[in-house]
Amino acid sequence: MDKLSIDQFRRMLDVALLSVSEKSDYFSQLDAVTGDGDHGTAIVTALKAAVEASRGGSDFKSALNDMGFGVMLNTSGSTSTLLGGFFLGMAEGSEGTELDAARIKTMFMSGLEAVVKNTKATVGDKTMMDALMPAVDAIVACDSEDIKHILSAGANAARKGAAATVSMRANFGRARNYGERSVGPMDAGASSWACMFEAFSKSIE
Repeated sequence: MDKLSIDQFRRMLDVALLSVSEKSDYFSQLDAVTGDGDHGTAIVTALKAAVEASRGGSDFKSALNDMGFGVMLNTSGSTSTLLGGFFLGMAEGSEGTELDAARIKTMFMSGLEAVVKNTKATVGDKTMMDALMPAVDAIVACDSEDIKHILSAGANAARKGAAATVSMRANFGRARNYGERSVGPMDAGASSWACMFEAFSKSIE
C-alpha cells in the first residue's frame, strides 16, 4: 500500500484502542509493581478521547489536532500529556487526506519531536520512550515505500524496545524510587505504546 487515507488512519486508531483495552489489566499490573497501578485505565481513557475526537476532522491535520486537544482537555496525567502531545506533533507534520511513505515518516517524526519537548526521558530510562523512540527511528529508516512495511518496522522496534526494559533500572517517575528493585518487570508505558504500534501495523490490510 503506497498511500494511507484518513479513513484507514481512523481504523488504525480503532484497532489500537481495542488492542490496548484488551490488555489494560496487564498494563495496570505492570504499573502496580513500581507505580500507581492505573496505567491501563489511563491509556485506555486517553485513547478513547483520541478516537472520539478523530471523527470530526476531514483531513489528517485537523483530525490529529482534534485528537491531541481532545486527549489533553478531557483527561489528565502524564499519559495524557505525552499521548496528546504526540498527536499534536503529528498534526504539524501532516497535510491532506492521504499520506505517502515520506509523509508518514515526517508525521511520526514530528510526533516524537513533540513528545521529546515534554519529557527528558530517553532510551534506557525504562519509560514509554524505550518503545516510542525505536519505533519512530525504524519507521524513518525503513527503505520501503509500502505503508504496511513501514508500520511493521515500527511495531517490531517498539516490541523489542519494550522487552528491553525488563533488565533496566527506572530513572523517572515513582519507579525510580525503587532503585534496583525496579529491574525485572517490563515498563508499563513502553508495553502499552508497543501494543499501539503493533495494532497500527496489524490494522493495515
